[in-house]
Amino acid sequence: MVDWAWGFPLVTLLLAGGFYLAVVGRFVPLLGFFHALRLVSGRYHHLGDEKDQGQLSHFKALTNALSATVGIGNIAGVAVAITQGGAGAIFWMWVSALLGMNTKFFECTLAVMFRGKDHNNEVQGGPMYVIEKALPKSFRFMAYFFAACGTIGALSLYQINQLSRYVESQYPISPIFVGMATALLVGYILLGGVRRIAEMTSKVVPFMCVVYVLSCLTILGLHLEQIPAVFLQIFKEAFTGSAAFGGAVGIGVQEVIKIGVKRAAFSNEAGVGTAPLAHGNAKTTEPIAEGLVAMMGPFLDTIIICTMTALVILLTFPDGAPNGQEGVLITLKAFEINLPIWGKHFLGLAVILFSVTTMVGLANYNGKCWNYLFKGRRFFGEKTFILYYCSSLIFGSIHEATDMVNLMDTGYALMAWPNMIATIWLAPHVRMAMKEYFARYLNKT
Repeated sequence: MVDWAWGFPLVTLLLAGGFYLAVVGRFVPLLGFFHALRLVSGRYHHLGDEKDQGQLSHFKALTNALSATVGIGNIAGVAVAITQGGAGAIFWMWVSALLGMNTKFFECTLAVMFRGKDHNNEVQGGPMYVIEKALPKSFRFMAYFFAACGTIGALSLYQINQLSRYVESQYPISPIFVGMATALLVGYILLGGVRRIAEMTSKVVPFMCVVYVLSCLTILGLHLEQIPAVFLQIFKEAFTGSAAFGGAVGIGVQEVIKIGVKRAAFSNEAGVGTAPLAHGNAKTTEPIAEGLVAMMGPFLDTIIICTMTALVILLTFPDGAPNGQEGVLITLKAFEINLPIWGKHFLGLAVILFSVTTMVGLANYNGKCWNYLFKGRRFFGEKTFILYYCSSLIFGSIHEATDMVNLMDTGYALMAWPNMIATIWLAPHVRMAMKEYFARYLNKT
């Protein structure tokens, strides 16, 4: 199923669609990168935020979105990419992320531009509302299709699986007990609603990102002479194919591209349609401003953090992964070797915190899809959703990692189709709003 879902058509849609949006937006990441940094810092709060709809500031919307992307995808997902596709998969993760910055700008701008209200009369944004409000009624089915797939794709099956495997490797604790304890913690956080989620992620995510990057830089400093050779390996294998990391079976370039794009989507979610669910909650009447903030996600997540992880793994294991290790355990072993005193314990803490923030971030997305589908009907309210989501954590903790990542990959693939179709269709609306926004911005400054 996952091979069919992530076939050539979807890979082409994400890459070619991202390039089309880059052209339509005149490569907006170059034009608006520094302006986006100022928006995140709150410098342009005078643009009207006091009277805006929405629940979250630019910064909290970004950290809320990053909480679902910066996490196990960076620590374990990169290891999976290298294991399956060799070093060359990292290059295609970069390409996908750079194009994904354009995609995320457009999809998140549209999420604010075409917002709706849920059954509680609260302002919401996301692909479902964009499709419902901006596309012809005959395409309304795509909104429900996206929401239905979102209740599966936005589960934290792989995250809890990797967390339970980590705990099991360090302590005599059964995975099912890890799943149950995590389910209770996540359930408590979810009962506090979107504001409690945002408060938690706005504090934990930036701190852990900075500390993780500094730790990776420390390891890179131990291997400065080998870094150029690793970059050469990444570029070479991106266009020649390779044996899978630590394996003997050669794979072609097309497979390397598919693996890189798939893992990038799992990591930064550009094109999947999840980030608009968070940024659609931003407290702003400036859709372009929120789109500019959103496009920082793939840059921070994939270009910086995933690259750090990839370099650490490839520098530590030039001859392939250690026997019997996969996913998060590969990265854990690399930290343990390079930082023998505290690296293992730090990464363990990072795995725990990143796992929980990712689970909470994905729960926020999943809940929005759930509410769109069921609209608060009897037996399908908030408590039923929390029970469903937390039960899935127990399920994911006791099943094979491959099955869990395949299920999430399939859900993401199916979510991407309606989101990308709507984003490409409505791109001219964003282009016009972008011209008007930058004209006003230049006049004000």
